[in-house]
Amino acid sequence: MDRQPQRTLSIDIGGSGIKGMVLDETGTPLNERVRVATPQPATPAPVIAAIVELVKGLEFDRVSVGFPGVVRLGITETAVNLHPDWVGFDLAGTLTQQLGKPTRVCNDADMQGLGAIAGRGVELVITLGTGFGSALFLDGRLVPNLEMGHHEFRKGETYEEQLGRVALDLQGKKKWNQRLEKAIASLQHLFNYDCLYIGGGNTDRITFELPANVKIVPNISGILGGIALWRD
Repeated sequence: MDRQPQRTLSIDIGGSGIKGMVLDETGTPLNERVRVATPQPATPAPVIAAIVELVKGLEFDRVSVGFPGVVRLGITETAVNLHPDWVGFDLAGTLTQQLGKPTRVCNDADMQGLGAIAGRGVELVITLGTGFGSALFLDGRLVPNLEMGHHEFRKGETYEEQLGRVALDLQGKKKWNQRLEKAIASLQHLFNYDCLYIGGGNTDRITFELPANVKIVPNISGILGGIALWRD
């Protein structure tokens, strides 16, 4: 008996918005991307309710979720840009029950990387949005839950404190770009990566010329990476 093609609902939970799209097995979108603002405060119950409402009417067989924090076995362990109530929350199990479909969850930067990388050598992904996400890959294999954003970068502040959305709004685009340029140089020396991919909603604020081995990836990569979560 032939196996039926699987449609994947891919969801990206962000600090400001929740996005979703259904993909076929090749990663081709089957609907326009849908989006809703992230409820505030972003505790589990209203976020889950927003996802359930967002995907009403969509047909899918399985679910992939990118979450802004450390995720282990479907359970969220950190959520700096959402709410402390997420610590220890069974997101995969809850969505499996609420949506009636099997669900897999990973860090959002990890999922964006899965949709962007070439799968060769050392590849680093950073995301510039509400926070500062990161993911590391070696020959296409993920080193999960890197969470570099909360490590010290410069002047006693973390990457997220220097390059997150709050810093951009407070310090302005010029200083933010100067910091980002320094961060890229620092990360090259730290990881000796073959390629650095930069994603997230603030990539359109970048004004300087990037090195040859640094690429900006579209936000849709965070959705397309959902297919990779189901590759055995």
